[in-house]
Amino acid sequence: MFISAIILAAGRSERMGFDKLLAKINGTPAFLYSIHTFERSGVNEIILVVPAEKISEYEKELSCRRFAVPVRTVAGADIRHRSALFGINASDSRCELLLIHDAARPFVTESMIQSVIASVKENTAAIPVVKLSDTVKFCENGYVSGTPDRDSLRAVQTPQGFLKKDYLDALEKVGERAEKFTDDASLFEAAGKKVVITDGDPRCFKLTSPQDMLLASMIAPNMGVDDMPRIGHGYDVHRFAEGRKLILCGKEIEYGEGLLGHSDADVAVHALMDAMLGAAALGDIGRHFPDNDPQYKGISSITLLKKVNALLRENGLALSNADITIIAERPKLKDHIEDMRGIIADAVEIDISRVSVKATTEEGLGIAGKGIAAHAVVLLESV
Repeated sequence: MFISAIILAAGRSERMGFDKLLAKINGTPAFLYSIHTFERSGVNEIILVVPAEKISEYEKELSCRRFAVPVRTVAGADIRHRSALFGINASDSRCELLLIHDAARPFVTESMIQSVIASVKENTAAIPVVKLSDTVKFCENGYVSGTPDRDSLRAVQTPQGFLKKDYLDALEKVGERAEKFTDDASLFEAAGKKVVITDGDPRCFKLTSPQDMLLASMIAPNMGVDDMPRIGHGYDVHRFAEGRKLILCGKEIEYGEGLLGHSDADVAVHALMDAMLGAAALGDIGRHFPDNDPQYKGISSITLLKKVNALLRENGLALSNADITIIAERPKLKDHIEDMRGIIADAVEIDISRVSVKATTEEGLGIAGKGIAAHAVVLLESV
């Protein structure tokens, strides 16, 4: 059965005061959490319904990541059922089962999604619910007018699941009345159709007020989205060689000797690339740019650095900052440091304030003038 997940993100976040779905929770835009969960839960496609004027912003965030299933954006509307319908109309022609989810509930779980799917296959419609922990009152004109039995009440969550043909049939039956419903199950019920309940999860709460963002930041690390910062360390060393240019951090330095290597032997950039690749668990520069491959003979290490930076982006990561230490008895490098920082910053597309380059000696110990070594430490963040 072909399953389409329709994730609604077309609201205006009026009570929040800012766009809560593009706002980041521990470094990741809120709307992405549910997308990551749905792609692991057996759906065949994900359709994200967003405000028309913000499509480019959402697509920019999506373009930095890879997903296991197709993810597409469509423009939504101010009324919920119309946004849902726009998403449904954009679904694959093979779609038989719909899951309609509020992007403002970032912490939906795989078990919730799979329970809804299983129940829809048996009963045509299903919604996740949780028991109420608070007593509920009917209130009129500033006074309590009644107390319903809490045992029979449930708080409704999403995703809400339906067979596509039944949902469209219900929508046609209720007609203009659909505008007053705050969830899709209400529409279904109004059409005289049965809705089965499944177990929800208290963590699948709806982001409504600014305080909810603080709670979300505490829950996020346990929800299976890997957005924790990554630290990497790189080291390289090259010996001096006559007849070669000395290139460090992309800058040519006037000196009588250069460094021996297959590429331009920029030892500092090599250390930096290894640190970046290591933090991303993507191997090392020898794996990506073998020193026996003719295409890399004499190549600029800055060119390779740009390739590594692009590779990180393809994997949803970006360099946050870098600290490079060059170890050299000779030549003196202090007059070149600022130029080096600028070249590196441009290559990896970050501000120069996030790039540190230092030079030191080993006071006659270690390589003792036979070559130059470099260490690099980096921090990567999810993008």
